[in-house]
Amino acid sequence: MWKLIDGKLIQLTDKSRVKFRTNISKMILNQLEELAEKHNTHINYLFESGLKTVLSSGGISFNKKTRPKDRVQFKTTYDKDLLDAVKEFAKKNELYINDVIEYSVQFIDLESVKRANYKHRIE
Repeated sequence: MWKLIDGKLIQLTDKSRVKFRTNISKMILNQLEELAEKHNTHINYLFESGLKTVLSSGGISFNKKTRPKDRVQFKTTYDKDLLDAVKEFAKKNELYINDVIEYSVQFIDLESVKRANYKHRIE
């Protein structure tokens, strides 16, 4: 992100974002790659949209027996407050964080997803 300070643009790291590594279904990641490219966004922004919807619903209907077998390591950044809320939500529902992330994919709202250039915004 960029900040306008004394008439000059200064590049800063967005401190509201944190790095997070988890295991996600390769099939889901491939689908989201295509979706992200089509809608000019990033996979983590797609995940964040779905996660916000799941958290706001307050509940989850997840069958642990249907967990994907094709999980691969996925590293990205998330909004810190959102990730903290997801961790608490997963713990409360006795699930893993990656279960909640994968489940959230079906609730992505493409109208509210941040665009790819969001990280280059000027504040």
